[in-house]
Amino acid sequence: MAARRPVALAVALVLVLEAAGFLLLNWIMSIVVARQQMSLAGLRPGAMTAGAWAGGAVCALFLLLCAAVLLRAALRDRAPGRLARIALICCAVLHAVLGALAVGLLGWPAFGAAMVVLALLVLTLVAYGEGRPDAAPVEDPAPGGAPA
Repeated sequence: MAARRPVALAVALVLVLEAAGFLLLNWIMSIVVARQQMSLAGLRPGAMTAGAWAGGAVCALFLLLCAAVLLRAALRDRAPGRLARIALICCAVLHAVLGALAVGLLGWPAFGAAMVVLALLVLTLVAYGEGRPDAAPVEDPAPGGAPA
């Protein structure tokens, strides 16, 4: 498939930008929580600020890991390994859930953006999912390769 390299590179770039945006969003949320002294069920505002940072950092690192997997797959033009494919599937599920939440909280444009990233991830997984070579080569039934 000729289009799988550019799609994988595009998804990797989008995931890097999304990781930066996610980190920025969580940084802004931590500032808002700290300045307004917000708490949830009695948690200290400092814990809420640290939680926003930690959640944003974990999600951003996961997105960067998936971007690195896609970049490696695009540069080598080979399918990612089993654990890398599982990470990409988890990333696709994350985008599906984020899209479902985004439609209610942020509106249809945010839902559309999440679905575009989801579609690109699925396209990459399907494009690199074709034909693994067999473990053992098929041997000729008769010596010399002539049919018996």
